[in-house]
Amino acid sequence: MDLLLIGGVSGSGKSVALAALEDSGYYTVSNLALPLLADAVAYLQRVGQAHVAIGLDLKTEPGLAALPAMLPQLRATGCSVRFVCFDARTDTLVKRFSETRRRHPFSSDARTLTEAIEFERALLADVRPMALVFDTSETSAAALRAWIKDFISVDATRLTVLFESFGFKHGVPLDADLVFDVRCLPNPHYEPALQPLTGRDGPVVAFLEAAPQVERMYADIHRFLASWLPDYARDNRNYLTVAIGCTGGQHRSVYLAERLGHSFSPRYQVQVRHRELG
Repeated sequence: MDLLLIGGVSGSGKSVALAALEDSGYYTVSNLALPLLADAVAYLQRVGQAHVAIGLDLKTEPGLAALPAMLPQLRATGCSVRFVCFDARTDTLVKRFSETRRRHPFSSDARTLTEAIEFERALLADVRPMALVFDTSETSAAALRAWIKDFISVDATRLTVLFESFGFKHGVPLDADLVFDVRCLPNPHYEPALQPLTGRDGPVVAFLEAAPQVERMYADIHRFLASWLPDYARDNRNYLTVAIGCTGGQHRSVYLAERLGHSFSPRYQVQVRHRELG
């Protein structure tokens, strides 16, 4: 069985993700209490479900505290298990709850909305390092559905490397495993003809490749990743997010993410995402 476990904070896109998985042929279960997980998986295996996505419920005691011990047990039954955790910046979650007028599941008379968000995030702290964390702060529902389809298309047994460009002025992605700051490189933004373009456009590429600092930065990042990616793969990771940031996330980081993705694609499963390009 291909088993995909979905966790994360309320308002971060779990329902959108489960709907996208159902559209992609997965049998989906929403808000399942963790004590019921093993029995649910065993039943779905008996009835022949090959692709299953289960949204885990945090509200039922003891939350997800027992998940680390359960994952090896699930894999021993023949399941290929992946755990995805969705998150978003607190200000983004507050805005989403305000717009939808929904009540946060952990809000109460004694707990404000912001406090409820932080309380729920704290409940995930112990299991978060086990998960692929996906930051949906700047992601539309359509983009999240597209990401889900890309994610399930890769081999779950091999390391997938996501190269993600971003702009520091919009915040560091919450899902980043490694972050490289390239704001010290020459900035095409200050060239009027290049300002409306992106790091995927030929004139910007030519501008950056003419700067020796850019080649040094690329070589240093490439050398670091080439040295350490095999160790991440041996650590039984399925997914690694390499975030590359410049000021606005339009030129330098986009160029480097594209170039690194192309370079490592023969050896690893590679995905490239440009957060600020939508």
